[in-house]
Amino acid sequence: MTHLFEYQNKETFNGSMDALETFLDSVWSKRERFAQPESEEDSLLETQRFLQFIHKTKEIKSNKYIGVIQFEGERIQLHPKLFYQAGQQPSEDGQAQIQNHILWWLSYCRKIKFPNYQTALGQSKSDFLELIIYLFSKYTRELLHSSVYRRYEEESDELTHVKGRINTNRYIARNLSRAHWHKIHCTFDSFNVDNQFNRIIKYVASLLFNVTQEQENKKFLREILFLLDEVSDERATAEHCDRIHFNPMFSAFETVRDYCKLFLSSSVSFNYKNELKLFAFLLPMEYVFEDFIYGFIERELSEVKVKAQRSDTYLDEEHTFMLRPDLWIETPEKKFIADTKYKIIYSDTTDPKGGISQSDIYQMITYAMRFNVSEIKLLYPTTINTESLGSKQIVVRDAIAGNHPIQITAHQIPIINQNLMNSPINRQARINELFEETRLELKHALEKCFGSSGNVRFENVLIDWN
Repeated sequence: MTHLFEYQNKETFNGSMDALETFLDSVWSKRERFAQPESEEDSLLETQRFLQFIHKTKEIKSNKYIGVIQFEGERIQLHPKLFYQAGQQPSEDGQAQIQNHILWWLSYCRKIKFPNYQTALGQSKSDFLELIIYLFSKYTRELLHSSVYRRYEEESDELTHVKGRINTNRYIARNLSRAHWHKIHCTFDSFNVDNQFNRIIKYVASLLFNVTQEQENKKFLREILFLLDEVSDERATAEHCDRIHFNPMFSAFETVRDYCKLFLSSSVSFNYKNELKLFAFLLPMEYVFEDFIYGFIERELSEVKVKAQRSDTYLDEEHTFMLRPDLWIETPEKKFIADTKYKIIYSDTTDPKGGISQSDIYQMITYAMRFNVSEIKLLYPTTINTESLGSKQIVVRDAIAGNHPIQITAHQIPIINQNLMNSPINRQARINELFEETRLELKHALEKCFGSSGNVRFENVLIDWN
């Protein structure tokens, strides 16, 4: 298995690089299934942005996506750059702890629907995809063993007795005219197992059965397919999942629906001679980070109101260039903008900017002026190599804004459990138990960030634009 970290290490690829690149171009062309926003630059590109290909040395390098690419007999595991340690490949326990972090982040996501799995994992899996398949198959199998989902669906059939309503026109045209008067064509609601939701589960289970290499996963998926043997085979999409709604009696099935949507919206597969040799399950990490922070604030900070991707303000009078700050924050005392930046900062102690991009500062000044706020928060993640280093403040005075100060504060927030990364895997622990300490640290850091401007400052820079 090949392990790549976003924009970090390069690894030799022994297969056909041209064939892999062609496959990923096909995945890129179908990326609307990912249901996640992309930059204007990405939307105009026709070639894939998942991997970089260095043909001269036959090496590949990861871009900004995490997940798994299965290409014929080769699996490429794409990890977040936050866990990269130069010259080191992750150990088996290290891979499992990275997977646990991703699961914890996804459990808070709101736009990327991921079930909040509360039970112990039981055992670690070889890669992130196998772990997700394990969680889905284990939960779904246990649920279906206790209750297979049934619902009323409209059916039409010829019966010997009246059921529902009679299709009079069809009865006259097809039955009376052919002397089949004793057969009555009716439309009625049938409470059956062959419904759209079960067809989605069966399709996803069949897809994953051909992908997984873990025998336990195959066992669970085989049981799911056996329990749904009476259900019709039908191709499903993420849009089909959006149409499924449950009453409170069947709320347990919402988790299964969310898993199905995750697989169908974040994966692309191709059949070759009835064998699934090509498969990709990919998530843009910068979007995961933004969604995680949004979900965490919404769930954990009760006094803070947060709105994601506010889109009611434009840069120009013609409403051509829309401004979309990541988070619009309201506290009892003030309103301001918070923007998530999935970048590594403070890695170079000699850099007076601390790794903060000048273009990010320009962007924040634009937000401040157009949204009429004087305070901006930039939220950066910690990494495996650094603890949280507090905050860095920049103050800008602009003549156009009447010399009112615009305060931009960069915060590095703790989203990694450093102690966990140095510990052996605990297969009996629940995800929320593993990250309880980190949850409290992050909650405290965000409360401090949003509640007061009296944070620890590495540098106070005054830029006068007069």
